[in-house]
Amino acid sequence: MANPLAQWIGRFGFRTDEGRIDAKTWWQGTLFLSGLLVLLTLIWIVLAPYTRHDLATTPFLALATVAAFAYLIFYAFAVLLIAICHYNLSTKRWRDRGWMYPGALAGLLPVAALSSGALHWLQPRVPDTLSYWYVLILDAALAAISLWNLLELGFRKALKP
Repeated sequence: MANPLAQWIGRFGFRTDEGRIDAKTWWQGTLFLSGLLVLLTLIWIVLAPYTRHDLATTPFLALATVAAFAYLIFYAFAVLLIAICHYNLSTKRWRDRGWMYPGALAGLLPVAALSSGALHWLQPRVPDTLSYWYVLILDAALAAISLWNLLELGFRKALKP
């Protein structure tokens, strides 16, 4: 007998944006993807200090530094894959809600989240060029889009049969 989680993932199918899903299925997929993202991010937070590599104090090929950067490559790929999976999940739910252009609406949250993450990474590196106000404005937009998605996709019934 196969693993129940593997069966659920295979049955649910994050691979495509075709079809429709109900709010319960959207919540299950969103919570699964969010939990996975939180877990991977916590691992990155632990490994991130090892990416600061000073050749004056550490060897050229420090194992911890190599491992941290290897994980960073994996983490970046995983974040993009999770964003794509959530896009597919939300497109199905927007279609079930009966909105026009479900793909465009589903793309708002991943684009806002990835842009916010990029600004949080970039702003400390170029504070003279990029004011922190841009980060705050994009974070406010991300919060608004997230709240709208949660209310619209997580709690409302289907509009079209």
